[in-house]
Amino acid sequence: MSEQQIISGELLIFEGDPFTDAPEQAVQIKSDSALLIEGGLITQIGSRDEMVAAHPQAIHHAHKNKLICPGFVDAHVHYPQTAMIASWGKRLIDWLNTYTFPEEMRFADPDYAREISVRYLDLTAAHGTTSMASFCTIHTASVEALFSEAQNRGQRVVAGKTCMDRNAPDGLRDTAQSAHDDSKALLERWHGVGRLSYAITPRFSPTSTPEQLEAMGTLWAEHPTCLMQTHLSEQVDEIAWVHELYPKAQDYLDTYESFGLLGERGVYGHAIHLEPREIDQLNEHGAALVHCPTSNAFIGSGLFQMAALKARGLSIGLATDTGGGSSFSMLRTMAAAYEIAQLAGSVLHAGQLLWLATQGSAKALHLSDKIGALEGGMEADITVLDLASTPAIAQRYDNAAHAWDRVFPTIMMGDDRAIADVWIGGARVTPTA
Repeated sequence: MSEQQIISGELLIFEGDPFTDAPEQAVQIKSDSALLIEGGLITQIGSRDEMVAAHPQAIHHAHKNKLICPGFVDAHVHYPQTAMIASWGKRLIDWLNTYTFPEEMRFADPDYAREISVRYLDLTAAHGTTSMASFCTIHTASVEALFSEAQNRGQRVVAGKTCMDRNAPDGLRDTAQSAHDDSKALLERWHGVGRLSYAITPRFSPTSTPEQLEAMGTLWAEHPTCLMQTHLSEQVDEIAWVHELYPKAQDYLDTYESFGLLGERGVYGHAIHLEPREIDQLNEHGAALVHCPTSNAFIGSGLFQMAALKARGLSIGLATDTGGGSSFSMLRTMAAAYEIAQLAGSVLHAGQLLWLATQGSAKALHLSDKIGALEGGMEADITVLDLASTPAIAQRYDNAAHAWDRVFPTIMMGDDRAIADVWIGGARVTPTA
């Protein structure tokens, strides 16, 4: 019998979708509560006193002035961009050419790929992120490194080889055939192994020929349980470029749709400047979007229309978009999502922000039956937030009028100091910056 452990304090519990139900009803903070971990799973949720009395042999981790949350789920990242995060002053295309592509070329070296995989997973754990969906590079070694390290940690990770066969430098292009063959081999090796999932990953239409997109669509049709992740409508000049490269396409989304790359398990990052037809098609196919607010602000991409898109019923996750995003922190990302929504004319409740960073992202990645909520039978990925982690936050906490008033300052001002505890697959992780 595996060791039993109890985590007690205030639990963040989801009773519904806070974008369709009242946020205070859909997302609740349960005081004097506890959860039981056994065999890597959450096996029970209940009152603290009853749980402790029923399991006297369990190791008890008690938390005061803290909020016990599902582990944060980062739905769109580029782990190979870890070392060049916060690189100054470029729009998307220049930024890729100046910073991103030279850094990604280094991942031809398996040792460097392993070094950055370890660094990235350490940094994200320190910020309370327990799962992510990552683009790798064109090099198979970049995928092997991330999956191997995640497997060693028992961590749930989605990733895929990034495919590019044009508009990229020498040494950072594959071909339509090699992209298909490499992706297929990696998929067959890793998809469904432990807590790992493979995502077919064309970077975006400008860096793939029609032949490569067709090859990726064929592979996805052959392996429909995989996710397919890519970028969509991030910047207006990018969209203009797509129209030049695909003059017969109805719109940006059509460059994917025409090649079998639109579907229920499709995950599309950014999606800021969508046409009405694109919204209709995404909705009809049940595809997911991922909001990357710190990246959208940092690179000057635009304002994501959260309220309008959620009103249409679209599945939306939240992401740092490392390293276009300027932080590894999902707290900072939630704060940026709040700020972007304000600029776009709507206000997001703290419960909605926490839902996006956990359950919303898990749903977007088709993993909400495993992660993203504190429920019996779910995998024990847990992040404990210290709601008084700095003097500035603590004085606000002390003057809070109600539970959500105590939580919101940590969302807006919190950083890795607010991460009091992290559990991945039922194993306690010591956050280290």
